[in-house]
This record gives sequence, structure tokens and C-alpha cells, in this order.
Amino acid sequence: MKPEVVSPAELESRAKAAKDQLDKHACEIVQHHFHESTGCPFWLNKKRELKFDPLKEVKCYADIQKFPLFEDEWLRGGPASRWIPKAFAGKPTYIFETGGTTGIPKSRVVIEDHWTDYEIFSGTLPDKYFPKGANWLMLGPSGPRRLRLAVEHLAQFRGGICFCIDLDPRWVVKLIKKGWMEHLEAYKQHCIDQALTILSAGHDIKCAFATPKLLQALCESLEKQGKTFKDTGITGIFSGGTEFTPQWTRFCIEEYFGGPPEQSGIYMTPTYGNTLMGLACSKPVTAEEGYKISYYAPQPRAVAEVVDFDDPLKLVPYGDSGRVKLTTLTKELFIPGFLERDEGEREKPYAKYPWDGVSGVKPWRGIAAQTTVGVY
Repeated sequence: MKPEVVSPAELESRAKAAKDQLDKHACEIVQHHFHESTGCPFWLNKKRELKFDPLKEVKCYADIQKFPLFEDEWLRGGPASRWIPKAFAGKPTYIFETGGTTGIPKSRVVIEDHWTDYEIFSGTLPDKYFPKGANWLMLGPSGPRRLRLAVEHLAQFRGGICFCIDLDPRWVVKLIKKGWMEHLEAYKQHCIDQALTILSAGHDIKCAFATPKLLQALCESLEKQGKTFKDTGITGIFSGGTEFTPQWTRFCIEEYFGGPPEQSGIYMTPTYGNTLMGLACSKPVTAEEGYKISYYAPQPRAVAEVVDFDDPLKLVPYGDSGRVKLTTLTKELFIPGFLERDEGEREKPYAKYPWDGVSGVKPWRGIAAQTTVGVY
């Protein structure tokens, strides 16, 4: 699949429409979270500490910069109910965790955001490779993580059934930190064995989510059985994680899949997401562009900006590196200016996503030496 190409004038028109939509949406979300009748206890309480009135002084997205940077410590510990907006009081609520390898994990309360995010994402998947009604394999983390339930909902939304494996990424990270590499390999094989069992059971699985490392391990295990990935019958894969690089993508497509989609019949789309943002889609990855991977946040529900390493209020020029800054704007969650543990290069808007993107995503240099990458 090739990226859509439009004239500069058309791209400028789409970019302006997207900006206008974001400005309107940002104002509505701030009104929702800071109004006494609909807001959540955390922000209603925090409003007293602010030096401005969000209800009167946030009139567009740029005004979000008036808020102090969001501190991830605010998401650690309870009570989690302080994050539930009054507008959703009494509704069934999920808790999704992120981090937690050491110390208290960050928690996010969710009512329906994970459903909405993945229903939107569903519209970006080509039906040719992700057939409606097809069953899915979820080859990724389980437990208190958003991804597992979100992928399951994606499969159900598209009319299929999701088959999941059992995987604890925190145990993987502990094994790495202890240097127990033999145990690590055994645990990874345990996860792959689960997937191979599901794939051999006649469930007619056509689509899958997999982290890059697990996808590679699955392909290697299939090779040992004298099989190829094509033998699984899977035609559509969506994958995610900072392990996605142009080099790995090219190797995977050429060596494991047998060529690009039009040749192999297998389509893979990289994604960049987390518990707070949702899911950023990638511009179609092509050999012509050197398998470059550029991600675009799901505006207006979330905005990803690439900012100066020393000044988080300043965007870097296109093509330059900076830290990823996230702003989440849903009626369930408002997070202004959260500095991610990732960095990348700022990418220009393009036809389908006429707003800034980010490429070359990798652990932020400020913590890269201390970061342990597990199954992702």
C-alpha cells in the first residue's frame, strides 16, 4: 500500500481543518474536566493550585501550554476513583497499569476509551489483509494491561474471536535484570509454545497482534519446524514497540514473510501506543522510503509533539530529534504535557494524517542506559 499523495494546497487545507477541530475539541475537553458537574476530583482539586482559570482561559489547543507539565507520579497510587469524572459516576470501570517493574505502577481508569480508540484504529486496517469476521491471535502482554482487552475488542468489533496467550512482561524484565538469560529464553519459548498450540488447533486465525520480539521468535520457531510464517494462514499483523526499526522491518518482510504484501499476501502495520495515548498509526511502510516508520497520534483525542530536550514548550524543527510530549484529550482522561520516556524525529503532516508525526522512536537518551527493554 502506498501513502496517499495530495497537492500542497489540499494538504494545507486538510491541516487547517484538523487544527480547527483540535482547537474546538481541546476547549470542550477542558470544560468537561474542570466543570463542577462533570469533572473528576483530581482536576477539580488541582484547579485551586493553578494560576489561571481553565474554564475561561483555554480557548484553543495552544492554551493547554498554560498547564504545568503533567507528573507521572500523579498516576501512582490511589484512590483511583479520583480520576473518574463525575459524568461517568457509577459506570463499570477498568484499571489499566503501565510500568511497575519496581515500585507502584501508574494506573489509568478507563470506561470505554479503549473500545473507542481501537474502533477508530479498525478503520485504518485494509480488509484485504484483515478480513472482517476473521479470528485473531493476541501475542502480547496480558494481566492488568490495556492492550490485551483492546485487541480482544478490536477482534470482536470486526466480527471475530480473539485467542490470547498468558504473558507477564514484568517477569521478563526481572529475568533480564538478574541476568537469568536461560530462564528468559525458556519463558519466551513458553509464550511461543502457547501461540503455536493455538495456531495448530484449527481456529482459522487470519489476523494477529504481536510485539516485534515475539513475532521474530514465532518465525524462528516455525523455521525449526520446517515451516514459514505463511503456513500459519495469518495475512494481517499489527505490531507495536520501540523495537520497530527500518532494518528490522525490512528483514521481517523480506526474510520471514517472503516479500511485500502484494507478493507475499502478508501485511504488517507498525503502531506506537501506550496506556495513556491510545494508538498512533503509521504511515504505510514502503521499500521506496527505506522502510521508514512514521507515527501519527489519533488527533484530536491525543496529540504527540516532538519538543526540545531542554525546553518542553518549544517544538523542534522538522527532521530534528527531540523528546516526545503527549497530551491526552478524552472525556475520560485529560493529561496535558506529559513527557514520554521516548524520543524521535519530528515528521511533517501528510494526506491521511494532516498533523505532525514522529519517526525513529527510541528510549529517551536521559534514561536509555537505565531502561530495560523486555518483550517489546
